[in-house]
Amino acid sequence: MNTQFKKGVLELIVLISISNKDMYGYELVLEVSKIVDVNEGTIYPLLKRLTNEKYAETYLVESTEGPSRKYYKITKLGIDRMNELESIWFNFSKAVNDFIMEVKK
Repeated sequence: MNTQFKKGVLELIVLISISNKDMYGYELVLEVSKIVDVNEGTIYPLLKRLTNEKYAETYLVESTEGPSRKYYKITKLGIDRMNELESIWFNFSKAVNDFIMEVKK
């Protein structure tokens, strides 16, 4: 996938993922990787920004396989942001698809 396309939609994918269920960082990397090719170096800075902007919050859960895991949970503000980005995405993708279909006639 084009890098610029990926950057534009990654925040939406992450917010939708954590709105479905709370996730820890690596679990989120695996989930998002099903849609777009990402690595930890891309997801963790985004998670930090989402937390700083109050779109997500974190909590620790003890792990039987090592250190505690930091889980990410969407906030009310994050749900509002997710809905805003989703609306923008649908409008944008529809406009692009309509344009492509019109030009390809």
